[in-house]
Amino acid sequence: MSTLAPLRLLREPWNASEGNQGNATVGASSGWCQGLDIPNELFLVLGLVSLVENLLVVAAVLKNRNLHSPTYYFICCLAVSDMLVSISNLAEMLFMLLLEHGVLVMRPSIVRHMDSVIDMLICSSVVSSLSFLGVIAVDRYITIFYALRYHSIMTLQRAVVTMASIWLASTVSSTVLITYYRSNTILLCLIGFFLFMLVLMLVLYIHMFALARHHLHSISSQQKAPTTHRGGSLKGAVTLTILLGVFFICWGPFFFHLILIVTCPTNPFCTCFFSYFNLFLILIICNSLIDPLIYAFRSQELRRTLREVVTCAW
Repeated sequence: MSTLAPLRLLREPWNASEGNQGNATVGASSGWCQGLDIPNELFLVLGLVSLVENLLVVAAVLKNRNLHSPTYYFICCLAVSDMLVSISNLAEMLFMLLLEHGVLVMRPSIVRHMDSVIDMLICSSVVSSLSFLGVIAVDRYITIFYALRYHSIMTLQRAVVTMASIWLASTVSSTVLITYYRSNTILLCLIGFFLFMLVLMLVLYIHMFALARHHLHSISSQQKAPTTHRGGSLKGAVTLTILLGVFFICWGPFFFHLILIVTCPTNPFCTCFFSYFNLFLILIICNSLIDPLIYAFRSQELRRTLREVVTCAW
């Protein structure tokens, strides 16, 4: 069983004949096409750090009643999704080490069953993480453009329905993906979902930045303070770049991998790209490390609660 078993299903293209795969492999067997040898210890360390980090976010939201709002509930669900990535990683590493050292002896059928459970867990976390990133963007958009009506639009009941729907859809879609992972149609649906979330976040955040820039321009014109205007615009541009840049860098290579599986499974360049699959998984785990820094730890109220949680001041 390889590192991060759930996604190993997508490591190699299956929609090509063995002869063509062999020729492509031979043509890509040298130089940078060898890929990267990433030690299991790195997966373990990143998984542990991500687990602790996101667990703190969940604990802070549950502890502080001031954070019991739809916005922080969505952030909490994103943290839970990222935790699933870490838990899947840690569970598989432990499972694999126990099998390799003979501590755990299991029948092949049970091993395959355990593997499928981990498959579903991480695939569900991938879909739910992308979904909650989109929901957070929509929630911020409503906060800015419909501030006076926010509490009537984003009620607690609607937030609960949204969260429950995402978790249910993630579970069902992960089951379908694991069952029919050899189908190009399933992969195209997953790729389309990623592109939809990317475009959604891009449009919403750029629109929000444009509004903020317009307000800053109006204020600076009235107060004749162009320096403040330029400083605020620069800060907004940096924030927008971080949000969209992290999303694209962490998730883009993996989904580009899926696109190549569908479009050119035997092409030498594509075969070279496939060899870096573990790097793409590392980027996904890194995303679960970065998400709290972007969406949670920037809140002063949440940071104060985190300090209380860390110092056990319950």
